[in-house]
Amino acid sequence: MRTWYAYDPIEQQHSLSGHPEHRGRLAAAMQLLHTDGILARLHPAAVTPISLERLLRVHPRAYVDQVAQIDRAGGGHLDPDTYIVPGSYAAALAAAGALTDLTAAVMQGRCRNAFSLMRPPGHHALAARGMGFCLFANVAIAARTACAEYGAARVLILDWDVHHGNGTEAIFYEDPTVAFISLHQYPFYPGTGAAGDTGSGPGQGYTLNVPLPAGVGDAGYLRAFDEVILPFAHRYQPDLLLVSAGFDAHWRDPLASQLLSLAGYAALTRRVMALAEELCQGRLVLALEGGYDLQVLAHALLNTLRLLHDPAAPISDPFGPASFAERDLSRHLHALRGLHRLVDPA
Repeated sequence: MRTWYAYDPIEQQHSLSGHPEHRGRLAAAMQLLHTDGILARLHPAAVTPISLERLLRVHPRAYVDQVAQIDRAGGGHLDPDTYIVPGSYAAALAAAGALTDLTAAVMQGRCRNAFSLMRPPGHHALAARGMGFCLFANVAIAARTACAEYGAARVLILDWDVHHGNGTEAIFYEDPTVAFISLHQYPFYPGTGAAGDTGSGPGQGYTLNVPLPAGVGDAGYLRAFDEVILPFAHRYQPDLLLVSAGFDAHWRDPLASQLLSLAGYAALTRRVMALAEELCQGRLVLALEGGYDLQVLAHALLNTLRLLHDPAAPISDPFGPASFAERDLSRHLHALRGLHRLVDPA
């Protein structure tokens, strides 16, 4: 089939009452996906835990052991935001394994594109420290696997979660084989992701941060994609496109202040699909990151799966656009184009 997805209820083991990143995020979404019937039109991939060999390409053994030990001891916190409960370690291994196996399937040509509907998320996880609700760096592990096992010479990671993907950035900051792009509200948690952070050493110029002020919606995000991300991606010429797909820039999300709509997210999805078709034979894999309005998240996942299966499919948007005027980004985007010396694709 064209589109694969991964889901396993093992992710429900990772949950803490009162925490915004809890099992209800996917429980509500899966109910809508089954009711709609979209999952019956896609291929369900088996979910297996990440192998230690793959995990250790990103995380040192001491950190992996720390997560396992806290889990076995009954739980605890890696920082005030990031919890571990009994079952978290197994869920985190499954989330990393699901995304990596989907990436392998795409690289092998067994499917065109794929979406991992697993948690906990991963884009804040540093190599030796979890943070920001994240235990293991799922997208980074998948990128390393694509390079080490499936011949990818250049992987492009696009992170459209409303929070900067500091963990992913740090892991590849000096590595030109993986380029990293982040669209994020700034200044905001975790405080990283300034426009001038562009990589270092051999990785200089391969990190593109698009820090956005609060109050940016569909028009601003799509302009940023068309005017900044598109020429950057064309210059890089990736073999594979990975997306850290957070849906917390929606105007209803309780943890942020952006104004994206579900229609705006659908437009971003169509654009990354077109980019993957143009540059890397359609090879596109998405991983769930944030999104904390449960109804918005459910419809965002439904729309994304529909579009991956059929870019012309109708979308579901019961909430409509934001009722606030959004900020103009013209000067901001002009400065980013100059900083990265971007020219429009021919």
